[in-house]
Amino acid sequence: MKNIALLNKIGATGLKKFDTSYNIGCDAADAHAIMVRSAAMHDMEFGKSLVAIARAGAGVNNIPVDRCAEEGIVVFNTPGANANGVKELTMAALLLASRNIAGGISWANGLSGEEDVAKAVEKGKSAFVGPELMGKTLGVIGLGAIGGLVANCANSLGMKVIGCDPFLTVDNAWHLSRSIIKANSFDEIFEKSDYITVHVPSTKDTKGMFNARAFSIMKDGVRIVNLSRADLVNISDLKAAIADGKVASYVTDFPTNDTINCDKIVCIPHLGASTPESEDNCASMAAAELIDFLENGNIKNSVNYPNIDLPRTAAHRILVLHDNAPNLLTQISGALSNDGINIESMLNRSKGSNACSALETNNDVTADTIADITAIDGVRRVLVF
Repeated sequence: MKNIALLNKIGATGLKKFDTSYNIGCDAADAHAIMVRSAAMHDMEFGKSLVAIARAGAGVNNIPVDRCAEEGIVVFNTPGANANGVKELTMAALLLASRNIAGGISWANGLSGEEDVAKAVEKGKSAFVGPELMGKTLGVIGLGAIGGLVANCANSLGMKVIGCDPFLTVDNAWHLSRSIIKANSFDEIFEKSDYITVHVPSTKDTKGMFNARAFSIMKDGVRIVNLSRADLVNISDLKAAIADGKVASYVTDFPTNDTINCDKIVCIPHLGASTPESEDNCASMAAAELIDFLENGNIKNSVNYPNIDLPRTAAHRILVLHDNAPNLLTQISGALSNDGINIESMLNRSKGSNACSALETNNDVTADTIADITAIDGVRRVLVF
């Protein structure tokens, strides 16, 4: 019986993928795997049995990814599962940034007690005039699953779209409209765009990327949408840019103490993936990733270990999670050879400082063999399927 702990409510569509060999909803201390959405995990101590964490969503800021790698715990996410939901909210956010819809609604709701509301509306609506999107230039930073959909949708609305993504994959590039213009740098996006939307994770390279220097090279009256992470924007620099008229409006899906109830800032309460469809898609993908890993040792969509997809060709599979270091694979295969175990097929992959090796064999794998491999310096975890 494999134990799956749930740190948040997980969509029933995903949970239904687990058969009766899984115990769903166990205590995290006894778990072989954890499914999580937004629960903070950085201060958690992980039990010895924990081998995988699946985030039902794309961002993994709430998970200690590097510590997990060191402890031989594979962390999965679900890229693209909530992409359409976030795309749709991004399009709504562009309209909120452009037309001051939120301000207009708030003002209209404050007309209670007016003798003639319709007359007051006609008199006061000019305060909420805003430009149309058609014909304007939208800069898209990050052209992954979400950013690519946004770029294509904005293009279909008649916007001129320029995009920049230093890590653009071939697959994502194939899905982009031919009309999307490639920008060579983020600075080019800043300089040319009337509207900017950002779809990148929070990393040491992206935190604070919207700062005083970036604002200084943007067009006057630029409108910015951030449905990615709050810390991509330096809020004090943003407020200064708003006060100077450089930034006309800012829409974010990540309200903070510094952004709520601020002029020209619209705060959405983290609704990007809050659709039944997104929650089901994320739960289903996360469950499928865990099942394939726990039953076959395959790794897909891990953020800390490389993908491993090796067909089952023998009675047993040994998966070794280890440092990406010279001579380790030789030592692992040598340990198997010394124990009389023949390798039928093998696959080794690396991702940064982390690596994994999958080895197929028809020989029985004993506890002594597992101990021999585990004893190799640089080996973090040994699993047998």
